Amino acid sequence: MTFNVIINVPDYAPREKHPTIFQNFDSLKTGEFMQIVNDHDPRPLQYQFMMERPEAFSWEYLEEGPETWRVAIGKTK
Repeated sequence: MTFNVIINVPDYAPREKHPTIFQNFDSLKTGEFMQIVNDHDPRPLQYQFMMERPEAFSWEYLEEGPETWRVAIGKTK
C-alpha cells in the first residue's frame, strides 16, 4: 500500500488535528490512501469520518498500540 501523505497527529495543535486530516483526505483521489500515526486509538476520528464522509472512506488499523497507532485511510469515492 502506498500512502500519498503520512500525518503524525501529535505534531499538530489539538484544534488543528481533525481539520488537517480531513483537508488531506479531501485532496486524495479515489483509490488513494493516507496514513495517520497517533499516540492513542483514533476511534473518535473514525466516528467523525462515518458521520461526515459516509461510504467514502476505508479504515484499516496497521498498528494498534499500546504506544503507537497507525491507520490507513483510503478514499473510496
